[in-house]
Amino acid sequence: MESPPRDGQVSAEPTGSALVSRAVELPDCDPRPFLAGRDAPRVYWTSPYGPEFAGGGTAARIAADGADRFETVREAADELFEGLDYDGPEAARPRLFGGFAFHEDHDPAPPWQGFGAAEFVLPRTQLTRANGETWLTVSSLNATPEAVERELAEVREALAESRDRANGPDAGPPGVVSTTSTTTREEWAEQVSAAVSRIEAGDLRKVTLAQALTAELADEVSIPDALARLGESYPDCFRFCFEPTTDGAFFGATPERLATLRGRTVETDALAGSVGRGDTPEEDAELEASIETSEKMAHEHGLVVETIRDQLSPVSGEVRVADRRVRKLATIQHLWTPIEADLTDNGHVLSIVEALHPTPAVGGLPPEAALRTIRETETFDRGWYAAPVGWFDAAGDGTFAVGLRSAVTDGTSATLFAGNGIVADSDPDEEYEEVQLKYRPILDELEDE
Repeated sequence: MESPPRDGQVSAEPTGSALVSRAVELPDCDPRPFLAGRDAPRVYWTSPYGPEFAGGGTAARIAADGADRFETVREAADELFEGLDYDGPEAARPRLFGGFAFHEDHDPAPPWQGFGAAEFVLPRTQLTRANGETWLTVSSLNATPEAVERELAEVREALAESRDRANGPDAGPPGVVSTTSTTTREEWAEQVSAAVSRIEAGDLRKVTLAQALTAELADEVSIPDALARLGESYPDCFRFCFEPTTDGAFFGATPERLATLRGRTVETDALAGSVGRGDTPEEDAELEASIETSEKMAHEHGLVVETIRDQLSPVSGEVRVADRRVRKLATIQHLWTPIEADLTDNGHVLSIVEALHPTPAVGGLPPEAALRTIRETETFDRGWYAAPVGWFDAAGDGTFAVGLRSAVTDGTSATLFAGNGIVADSDPDEEYEEVQLKYRPILDELEDE
């Protein structure tokens, strides 16, 4: 297992400071066998709005913890990219993939071994699918351009030779032998009631409480296959995987974007308030109407919109809030408000991510009181659940999502996470059922039919 670097230090083999990257176009290549053929660390990312990436191996690695972890990662990345020698199209440029733990003092204990408070990897090999094209990028520190180009040719040849035999059938779900929840219905009712009491006393306006569900699997889960199945069921979600070592992988299909930065334009989403899908069009329409007219849902959603606007205002000249609408997914529908802002100066996506995390949708208001309540209430480690996961490049552009509808797995077991926003009129039983609904995207891809 590769040892993680010290805080803010770039780690790579061979060591050095000059990052060399080269890219070549490929015939269309399925990322599933490509990802399956890579060694850890492995990464995967795709969104409804942009490219699809898969990567493996390490050209460089950055880790940090503590209150300054966002700044530490940003400074180390600036140093890494400062001497970048890249030859290839803009779409296939090298990127750092990774994320952050929900809490800044996160301890990477099981099931989160290998996941620090901040971990990012620049893959040795990166597959990019964008605008109908497929590209292979190879990156290395302290290597000559000629050496990187030779390696690029070797990887390209190996992919061509293995393409036909690699495109085998999906391994299928591993099957679930048993599940164990961290929180019984009775314990949940007590937790929600205690949170509501704090809200009524004026200590809180809202807090998001979560649960964890451990699933013992009948067989080892294939992450590439699970991601492919999630893509079929949730094409409108951000799908991601970060596997820092062979000890565990964090993956999911989240509907919530935290931030995208392109130049000076920031895009983000307010996603709060949810209800299930109906079995018939008529029932589905009734559920949609119920969420649109619910005072409780409108209040919860409004808190999130208000806070995101306030968080973006200091760094932007204008914040544009679109009309609220309902976003429908396979098993759930959410109140959703897209938000855009224009930065007054050049920025970095990590600065936006730091300003927004945690949003009220996954933390609460006021933030400090909500985080204190979460720590005092939840009986499990959130790890990277509900935290920023994504990528950024040398210019500081990038996209991060909120790590929801997710699980961390060591292959033969998986720990799933789900939560719900608690406000003054929250009903414990209704909140409990909604949490169980949010397990379904991942649980469905683990269970045998």
